[in-house]
Amino acid sequence: MDPALSPAPLPAARHPRPLALSNLLLIVAGLVFAMVVVGGITRLTESGLSITEWRPLSGAIPPLNAADWTHAFRLYQATPEYRLINGPAGMDLAAFKQIYFWEWLHRLLGRLIGLAFALPLAWFAVRRAIPRGYGWKLVGLLLLGAAQGGLGWYMVMSGLVARTNVSHFRLSAHLLLALTIMAASIWVALDLRRLAITGEDRPARLTRPAILALAVLFVQILFGAWVAGLDAGQVANSWPLMHGRLIPDGIDWSLGIGHTLTYDPFLIHFIHRWWAWVVVAVLIVVARQVRAIDRRASIAIHAALGTQILLGIATVLTGVAIWFAALHQAVGASLVAATVWGAHVIGARAR
Repeated sequence: MDPALSPAPLPAARHPRPLALSNLLLIVAGLVFAMVVVGGITRLTESGLSITEWRPLSGAIPPLNAADWTHAFRLYQATPEYRLINGPAGMDLAAFKQIYFWEWLHRLLGRLIGLAFALPLAWFAVRRAIPRGYGWKLVGLLLLGAAQGGLGWYMVMSGLVARTNVSHFRLSAHLLLALTIMAASIWVALDLRRLAITGEDRPARLTRPAILALAVLFVQILFGAWVAGLDAGQVANSWPLMHGRLIPDGIDWSLGIGHTLTYDPFLIHFIHRWWAWVVVAVLIVVARQVRAIDRRASIAIHAALGTQILLGIATVLTGVAIWFAALHQAVGASLVAATVWGAHVIGARAR
């Protein structure tokens, strides 16, 4: 037979593995959760500006000898944070190593997440194990992860030249993108799990109650990030009143409402502590809808919500004690995960 007339080889058969992909995405979401927690500790310990270079590959290796540590410390000594705050306070190399550790761990987790997702995803692609319609979603999540790394460095850059801390706007964008990646990973993982169980590709849809719940959470997390970035948690250590008043006296309206709403630590703290009750009201209603479909998801929302409120109050009353504040951020991320779970439950039933 003429080789030119022989039939072309058939493409390799597709063997979808939705359950394995779902497990991979849940692992990635767990790693992102860990990174959010370490990121919170990094912010609380003022460690975020300790590494002044962005080296995506070689930066995974910390300083290994005295010369390397001296070089890293000298780079940090050129920053406004050291010259104006830590230098006059007497920071030495030993203290620098402590803050360096948290920033290095935070960046290392980012690198590990990239590898933990990209390498298995490539394997699934080669084996043609990705179900139809999910390839673009998985690649999109991978690209969001890459964007998160770039956004993290963009945030750090804001504190290396003319500021002693990072921009609270860039800080909030960095946190919200991380939580978006975690939430999207959970959502797609649940869709894949449903496909594996039922054999039908029917992704959950985003319903109005879910959109409302995620929107009020978005506002709360945004103002929480601004509280952290502006150290606004330090302006009052009493609850429910601030310095004996419901609305604190310290709010400065002289530069206009827009500036006050985005820069004034008293107003931002006030909004964050009271918008929390809007979140409570909305999530309780949503959790009741979820309870009729999946009791476990409803319990997860209620448990995370109640714990988060108590931790928020404890953080204020302790003057932003590091471990209370870190737990507050961790449970906040858990609340996002539980809400996404509940939203998916409602959306799957609606579909």
